[in-house]
Amino acid sequence: MDHFTFAGYWERGDALSHAIAWLLLAMSLTSWFFIFAKGVMAWRVRNSARVVQRFWDAPTLQDGVAVVAAGDPERIYLALAEQGIAPAVQGGSQLSATSLGTSVSRSEQMTRLLRDAIHRSTIRLESGLTLLASIASTAPFVGLLGTVWGIYHALAAVSSSGTVEIDKVAGPVGEALIMTGVGLMVAIPAVLAYNGYNRVNRLTLSELDAFAHDLHAYLTRH
Repeated sequence: MDHFTFAGYWERGDALSHAIAWLLLAMSLTSWFFIFAKGVMAWRVRNSARVVQRFWDAPTLQDGVAVVAAGDPERIYLALAEQGIAPAVQGGSQLSATSLGTSVSRSEQMTRLLRDAIHRSTIRLESGLTLLASIASTAPFVGLLGTVWGIYHALAAVSSSGTVEIDKVAGPVGEALIMTGVGLMVAIPAVLAYNGYNRVNRLTLSELDAFAHDLHAYLTRH
């Protein structure tokens, strides 16, 4: 059992084996960086969800924006509030300007502004998730490549020696299997984090959609 170590794999490995190990290390560090970064962001976003109710409790639109700005450090809900009420706060100047956007009704203009704000918030919420998904899906295969390459070298060493001895095969093969385990250790946290943050994003986007609907109804009525 003392032979089944990563040090033994590293000692017997060639340049490709070392490159695979370094790649898995880089993928692991990158994955954990985004897991912690997105975790902090998700916690702050969920804590700031209450600003929507505070916005509607404010006496004026300007006060509502100020309340959202103070309670939304990630600017997820603030982007929608600012873009949605900007024309009303500025006396409708943005809507009355001569442009392609003014060729449609006020309701459609407000829909476009709110949709653009939601799109920007969505991009911010989903940043980094594609990388997490890529690491989660490719890390096991990278580890498997290291295992296959290690087994290939073990079998090549046995064939060149002309004699088959179990210790000469079991050690290198056991060490090569370590890379598959490493690949899974990199992938599993990334998968769990990706699924968790996707759920948080779905909840947030649902709240943003409801907020945009209420803003649209209010601003087009006033």
